[in-house]
Amino acid sequence: MKAVLATPAGALLGDLPTPSVGTGQLLVRVHAAALNRADLRTLQLGENTVLGMEWAGEVVEAAPDVTAFRVGDRVMCSGKAAFAEYAGADVGRTMKIPAEKISYREASSVMLAQQTMHDAIVTHGRIERGDRVLIHGAASSVGLMGAKIARACGASFVMGTSRDPARRAALLENGFDAVLDSDDPRWPEQALGLTAGDGFNVIVDQVAGAHFNDLIQVAAILGRIVNVGRLGGASGAFDFETHAVKRLSYIGVTFRTRSSAEIQQITERMHRDLSAALACGELFIPLDRDFALADAAQAYERMKANQHFGKITLRIDH
Repeated sequence: MKAVLATPAGALLGDLPTPSVGTGQLLVRVHAAALNRADLRTLQLGENTVLGMEWAGEVVEAAPDVTAFRVGDRVMCSGKAAFAEYAGADVGRTMKIPAEKISYREASSVMLAQQTMHDAIVTHGRIERGDRVLIHGAASSVGLMGAKIARACGASFVMGTSRDPARRAALLENGFDAVLDSDDPRWPEQALGLTAGDGFNVIVDQVAGAHFNDLIQVAAILGRIVNVGRLGGASGAFDFETHAVKRLSYIGVTFRTRSSAEIQQITERMHRDLSAALACGELFIPLDRDFALADAAQAYERMKANQHFGKITLRIDH
């Protein structure tokens, strides 16, 4: 089969054997796959591994112990080695595409963002209907999905931050009530003004770093801050006094230390809570450019140059 490899010379198309199916796995004929920034780290390693972390396609084989999926099922998956004509999928990271009208390209673009943001907003953020939600560093596909999930869960006000003026304007067209410039030192004061001084019940932090205390400042009493990314740095000052006075919950999350069973639980919760909204078209995010599998290197150049808004995807023709 054809697959895109992370080589010392960059992302190159190569030939590999079709994966075999192990216990608890599916073999999926891939029709579409989506790029993620984490792929860039794999690409830099250049270890001749297959790139890609999420994809959509049809099941062509299931392990004997798998009962929840059948050959022919249209599925969306997360995992490894997505950029290939065929990919092995763990059932705990796989979800049936909930409606025939959803294209493979659309389905390939939402799996990781849904897993990440459902876990952050619903499981750890404990969102309740009427809550005010802040996505700090909102211009990524994960941030866009966060706004959609918050809306689906009944948030009364959803705000984002972004340093880029064009992206701030685009976010306002994609589920956000307000978007502020996080480079402006006045943004916490402005954010509190937008909430009549009450602050945000749920904050998803994708930035962290030196200015983390801005989030403590804009959090509501009993607010929940969930850190899912550290684009602004992995350390910074922490206002313990205000954290205590407001009785805040601060939770850090990552997929890197989760077991297969934990990830399966995340997928099951996501499926339970979001399938209906996904089937109705409420949870899709903007799609950027679509590239052929053989043009994956060009797709990565677009991502590295930060030229995209929404998901860059690859199409796999059979």
